[in-house]
Amino acid sequence: MKIKSDVLQACFDYANKRITNYKNEIETIKDSIESNDKGGDPDDDSGNGKLFNDLEKNSQHLTDAQKMLESLKTIRPNLVSENVVLGSLVKTTANNFYISISAGKIENEHLNVFAISPGSPIGMLLKNKTKGDQIEFNGNSFTITEVI
Repeated sequence: MKIKSDVLQACFDYANKRITNYKNEIETIKDSIESNDKGGDPDDDSGNGKLFNDLEKNSQHLTDAQKMLESLKTIRPNLVSENVVLGSLVKTTANNFYISISAGKIENEHLNVFAISPGSPIGMLLKNKTKGDQIEFNGNSFTITEVI
């Protein structure tokens, strides 16, 4: 089970890093808006429109990253299920998947894993499957060899 705990921790690190980066970017944008507002010419917005747009986008990205973090908090790494559920480590003949958040490839000293969301196309195909089930994705067929 250590591998599941390690991969879950990598997902937490990924989500926390995203949150920190978006918070920093939001502060930078706010500082830029404040600096532009001190210019004194009310007819010159000095790019504030783009800055406000960037602020809105980064605020949405921050919200999404916070939702990722909340989702991770619901995962119980010691849970063992024969069916693929949130928190399952799924080994297949093609790749290994950790059903959690979309964090991409996580390289572990024992196993390389793709952290995927249960709502992703591959995550939806894997949902509730068990060892021995065959999946077809993007024209490739693979078999589940283990669900941890």
